[in-house]
Amino acid sequence: MTTFKEIRGNLIKSTSTDPANPQEGQIWYNSTSQVLKGEELLEAWSAGGNMNTARTTLAGAGTQTAGLGFGGYSPILSSSESYNGSAWTTTPNLNTARRVIMGTGLQTSALAFGGLGAPGISTNLTATELWDGSTWTNNPTGLPVANSGGGTSGTQTAALMFGGNSYKTTTVSFDGSNWTAVPGTLNTGRANLTGCGTQTASLAFGGTTGTITGATELYDGTSWTSNPTGMNTVRSALAGCGTQTAALGFGGYSPPGTTLQGATELYDGTSWTSSSASMSTARYNLASAKNGTQGSALAFGGFITAVTAATEEFTATPTTRTFTTS
Repeated sequence: MTTFKEIRGNLIKSTSTDPANPQEGQIWYNSTSQVLKGEELLEAWSAGGNMNTARTTLAGAGTQTAGLGFGGYSPILSSSESYNGSAWTTTPNLNTARRVIMGTGLQTSALAFGGLGAPGISTNLTATELWDGSTWTNNPTGLPVANSGGGTSGTQTAALMFGGNSYKTTTVSFDGSNWTAVPGTLNTGRANLTGCGTQTASLAFGGTTGTITGATELYDGTSWTSNPTGMNTVRSALAGCGTQTAALGFGGYSPPGTTLQGATELYDGTSWTSSSASMSTARYNLASAKNGTQGSALAFGGFITAVTAATEEFTATPTTRTFTTS
């Protein structure tokens, strides 16, 4: 029979008090209370307040309790909204209405760029705008190449964009004023992917190459490295947040056809693990608070059978459990 030591690589320790900072999966015997205990991560999605304007192919910034959503389609939109952890408030508009827009940053210092705009809402854009918490301002210089549907990471003054329309492999960085083509191209050129992390430690995952993929790549500021194992559920038009070593991916669509996804996955820097919690509203072309964490995420907007205003909050809480017999 397989022992716990063979599975975990360590014995179950006997201790008179519970560990001060137990790790997920850790098990111990409390000799004082004479019970066997273990640490697990309780994962759950819960409903937040609906956006004021239902929309799809939008972008997001901020955190779970201080989020920002902007642009998108319902039809093509310039409007933006801020989230305080329970409700959305309409904020001043973008200067350029657009869908399949890209963005990153915080609620008070966000970055919006690219996307599809007029005429015919099908023209790729280079336009870049900066948000200071009250006003969107056009940046004098835009993207080097017009783009939409790329992955993003970082902050308003240290952002990264990768991939995008026509299955691009290129990577460009933003320093708060200018965009610059940087070394390193994606190993898998793709569109409708997502990303997270920082400008020099980014993670790219999901998307489509013409075929939907779960491919995952890590960026070190110079080059992209393919992770041998991709997402458990291949998907495109998904959302995500977190860091290169603690990321969260959710939503999107998968084959066959357009199968809506609510499935959620956690990444530890090496591999993806399927969460026990799925989104209440499966959807694609949604947005996330880009600087949320693996344990505190915000998802909003997207498309189901129509555009949606639905908002959901993800939490992962470490909890000590007592084992009992039955």
